[in-house]
Parts: sequence; structure tokens; C-alpha cells
Amino acid sequence: MERNIEDLKKEFENFNIDDNCVDGSCASNDEEQDLKDYPDYTQALYAKLMPATQCGVYISRWDIKDIASEAGESMAIHPRKRMFELLMKYAVTKENMSQVLDAMEKHIDEKVAIYEELMENFPASKEIFEPKITQAKKTTALFPTIIEEYFD
Repeated sequence: MERNIEDLKKEFENFNIDDNCVDGSCASNDEEQDLKDYPDYTQALYAKLMPATQCGVYISRWDIKDIASEAGESMAIHPRKRMFELLMKYAVTKENMSQVLDAMEKHIDEKVAIYEELMENFPASKEIFEPKITQAKKTTALFPTIIEEYFD
């Protein structure tokens, strides 16, 4: 339990709130973005998977390192965007991308489990965590589409 709370504290410390989006004036998470509108799939996936407002959970540099390791790739710590780019360089085949997305889904599910535990222990936090859980589930539901768009 102690490690989960510490992980959540780190997640909140790393969570950046865009002051311009606090009132909900930014693009809605419900909008379906066509990933083909981006010049390359790395930028498209970064825009869809890395912002906590899009993904539902914050994915730190250490998280990316763990995801890469679980997918079979060794990675040093770099700036977050660079690490994601390196991860996508590894995921240029359908098999490797599947491994990366499976590892990412597992990682997101672990974060969601922390949110659910907090909601159970602190019912007043439900209004905070429930939308994040919903967004995280929408994100993982996109993973098969990502494979189809880029490899089929």
C-alpha cells in the first residue's frame, strides 16, 4: 500500500495543469482524433498517449523505461519525449508494437487499480478519479486501432 501511495504522489507532482484548460475550453477528450492527420505516427501516438489529459494517467520517464523493458527493449533515462521516440523506433514492426502496447496497457491498468483503491478508501475522491479511469479505458481501447492503422 505504501508504494502505491508514493507512486500516486509522484504522479501528482509530475502532473502539469494547463491553466488555459482548467475551464474545459481545450479540446475535449471525447473527440476522436484521426491519427493519420499527423506527419508521422510517433508524433500522433505521443499526442494521444503521453498527455495525462488524453491518456487518463501520467506516464513518467521511469514508466516508459519499465514499459520498454517489459516489451523487450533496454532504455536509458532521457527526456520523456525522447524516450517515447526511442520506444517507437523499437516498435517499428507489428510484433514489437503489440508488445509495447501490451506493456503500456498493463501499466495503465496498474495505475487505474491505484485510482480504484483510492476511490474505495476515500469515496469523496470518486469525482476526481472516475473520469481519469474512463479516459484510461478509452485509451487502451484504441490500441487495436493503432495496430490496424499502422501495420495493416
